Amino acid sequence: MAAGAAGPGGAERYFTRWYKPDVKGRPCEDFCVLQHSNRICVITLAEAHPLLQSGKTIKNINYQISANCSRLQNKVSGKSKRGAQFLTELAPLCRISSSDGEEYTIYSCIRGRLIEVNENILSNPALLQEKPSTEGYIAVVLPKFEESKSITQGLLTQKEYEEVLLKRRSSAS
Repeated sequence: MAAGAAGPGGAERYFTRWYKPDVKGRPCEDFCVLQHSNRICVITLAEAHPLLQSGKTIKNINYQISANCSRLQNKVSGKSKRGAQFLTELAPLCRISSSDGEEYTIYSCIRGRLIEVNENILSNPALLQEKPSTEGYIAVVLPKFEESKSITQGLLTQKEYEEVLLKRRSSAS
């Protein structure tokens, strides 16, 4: 993401980027966790995710995880975020189908309470590809206060993730 003439945007200024590559052993299915200083985390697709590669068109986004679990049914209230669904690192957030028939499951990557899902991408799935770090986010997760420091264990920094991408490119060529 290139910063414009006005300097870095909100995502760069207030969020620390963390990456989870090859989730569940699926090559290139990488996710990005934008962690705010107030410990709120925004789950997005990482730049190398297959859905962000050229030629992919998103056909459908489904927050219905199983017969009796829909992330859209998540109702949060009050300061203590009552009613929020609790997520583990590998809890599915949604499933995204692309026009080439591929289906991708998007995972939380961190433990915490599901604060909200991005309903805007349901009516405008192109946001996922055009603005993955801002309006095209997938969900907002709030880790437990006592876990907020350790939540990034197992995640990669921007620099470490770039090294992973370099290794992938050199092994592919």
